[in-house]
Amino acid sequence: MTTATRRSRTSTPSRGKARRTVAVLGAVSFGLVALAACDKPTPLTTVTVGSDTITTGAACYNDGKPLSTKILQSCLGAKPDKKISVGPGGKVRIGVEPEVADNGWALVVNGQGLMNEASHDTYRSFSHDELFPVQQSQQGAAPPAKTAQVALIEVGKSNKPKGAWQFVVDRKS
Repeated sequence: MTTATRRSRTSTPSRGKARRTVAVLGAVSFGLVALAACDKPTPLTTVTVGSDTITTGAACYNDGKPLSTKILQSCLGAKPDKKISVGPGGKVRIGVEPEVADNGWALVVNGQGLMNEASHDTYRSFSHDELFPVQQSQQGAAPPAKTAQVALIEVGKSNKPKGAWQFVVDRKS
């Protein structure tokens, strides 16, 4: 074998190694670009009734920065896509991520605030009767609504909304 033949054989693996290195670097670069393009996921809210659980991401969230009133109203005007049912005597258990609890959160049911002040708990329970109160009118007691549109609002330390999560609770008879 000549020296020239040996050199070409030894240089071929180097070219293959160089190609593999370029391919790996390209794949890594593509992966980093893809990760940079991804949005950070919003905190989740978990709602449990008995053994049924739903988890929902924020209907609107601005990376923990305050939302404008217009954006919040637009989000709350959208129909929630998550639904759970509760019967009389049942409990609706709501869990939030620690960052939401640190800022504080409030619950709004059918447009009415349900809590006297913001909660800083990661977990709270609400009874069926709290979500579906019997309405008193001049004609007597009206039956509770069949559904409750529930919004959990992250209020922030300055009482400015930072996020909103929505779901529907159906009342079982």
